[in-house]
Amino acid sequence: MTLARREFLRLSVAAAGFAAPSSARFARAQTYPARLIRVIVPVQPGGPVDVISRVLTQKLSQRWGHQAYVENLPAGAGNVATSMAAKAPADGHTALVVTPALVINPSLYAKLSYDPVTDFAPVTVVGASPHALVVHPSLPASSVKELITLVQANPGKYSYASPGTGQSGQLAGEMFRLASGLDLVQVPFNGAPPAITSTVAGHTPIAFMSLAAVAGSVKEGKLRALAVTSSRRSTLFPDVPTMAEAGVADQESAFWQGVVFPARTPQDIIERWHREMVKMIALPDVRDRMAAMNLEPVANAPEEFAALIKAEVPRWRKVIADAKLQKIDG
Repeated sequence: MTLARREFLRLSVAAAGFAAPSSARFARAQTYPARLIRVIVPVQPGGPVDVISRVLTQKLSQRWGHQAYVENLPAGAGNVATSMAAKAPADGHTALVVTPALVINPSLYAKLSYDPVTDFAPVTVVGASPHALVVHPSLPASSVKELITLVQANPGKYSYASPGTGQSGQLAGEMFRLASGLDLVQVPFNGAPPAITSTVAGHTPIAFMSLAAVAGSVKEGKLRALAVTSSRRSTLFPDVPTMAEAGVADQESAFWQGVVFPARTPQDIIERWHREMVKMIALPDVRDRMAAMNLEPVANAPEEFAALIKAEVPRWRKVIADAKLQKIDG
């Protein structure tokens, strides 16, 4: 069992639902899909989330002999795409790719027109990556303990880069700052690439990012990884301790990518998608693409993904409140 799958199985719960009558299920099986399948992706083209979404969408089209296509809607920190998907007909022809923004944004934005728990029917988490605490090699701290001591001795002097306000990397950083009682300034960037560039240059000597985003820089020696936020060490960097091993408890978090449908989508369609997603994620070429992006395959059950969403909403709400992050209008 993989690390990422263990992480998500930990949050699993029993789920019960009402299956459609067998005659209705049979009728849908004969007619579904009836038209183009739209897969809404709430990020710009070209990044890992978009690339993996396109790989799976293309595979699905080939397997079903019916076209599915990606529609990128990156506006509004993903809220535009998510709201649109929530209001789409629940007939299995509109899917939404989601990231932790789904469970973070309801506590960060003042006005949203969707509820992450009640407005969506989860299919599966495709892949995941823990967050990593990384520093510039010149920083005089070779462990989390040394970093905490350094920042405590120099309150307000040091800053950490994040991929943006409300991103899971920022909240992982805030969770660490709160747990360690640090006067550490967050510097948000417009995405992971500029944040990594700033940290590699030493302008922001500390960063919280998904391990997938910083793995290349760590391998090249441009950044030093002090810890990962998973419950077990990453297979990519087995010598890097977990936060718990480094002495800071309750820091588990991850960047993940999953697929959901509008609520009330028939259960047999959800089950069919789940079966196909599990098969596609197991394909060697798909796993190779994910490995190239340092994402670990998950492919958990719909009820496990639903449990994750339900658990993560209040968890990040508390971090946002404790960190006194200002609500964003919109």
